[in-house]
Amino acid sequence: MTSVSIIGTGKMGSAIAEIAARAGADIQIIRRRAGAGSSLERSDAVYGMVGDDLTGELVVLAVPYEAYPSVLEQYRDRLAGKTVIDIANPIDFTTYDELQVPADSSTAVELSQALPAGVAVVKAFNVNLGDTLSTGTNGTTTTTVLFAGDDAEAKIAVAALIEASGLRAIDAGQLSRARELEAMGFLQIVLAATGKTRYESGFTLLQ
Repeated sequence: MTSVSIIGTGKMGSAIAEIAARAGADIQIIRRRAGAGSSLERSDAVYGMVGDDLTGELVVLAVPYEAYPSVLEQYRDRLAGKTVIDIANPIDFTTYDELQVPADSSTAVELSQALPAGVAVVKAFNVNLGDTLSTGTNGTTTTTVLFAGDDAEAKIAVAALIEASGLRAIDAGQLSRARELEAMGFLQIVLAATGKTRYESGFTLLQ
């Protein structure tokens, strides 16, 4: 059985916890501060605080990109043998004008470079809005999750979690493709924020 540690208790963390539950995974949810998060506490999850040991084979960073340094301060040297899932869209929310990473990079690549050698990073879920993950549908279609990474075994584990929850998993290629995934996420969030689409909608692939 897969085990998942989710750092963060916001809407995306809650949606990914729902995916993990549908997949039959063991769930650990790590709060960044004392008190309840923005989602209801789950009876099927074990809760902890930042600094507690991570029990999951898959570790989801469900926090804003600007919080990554503080998370890494606690866990950088405690992630050996785990797969870290980066879901961030590094948008400047004051202007909605640009991504906050170099034009030739991505949060996933930056994260990979900040972690010890051998820790696998997979980019996933950033092109999905939380509602389409929680419901498992995007309009009339099954929600599709695009992911990218350089470690084959890590990608197999992430795809298995996604598919076991009833969603479609599409491998977008190497971790360098995270840049394009972040551009897609950026566009989707801007369209929703400006009222051109709804937060319950999103991009999908038709077959």
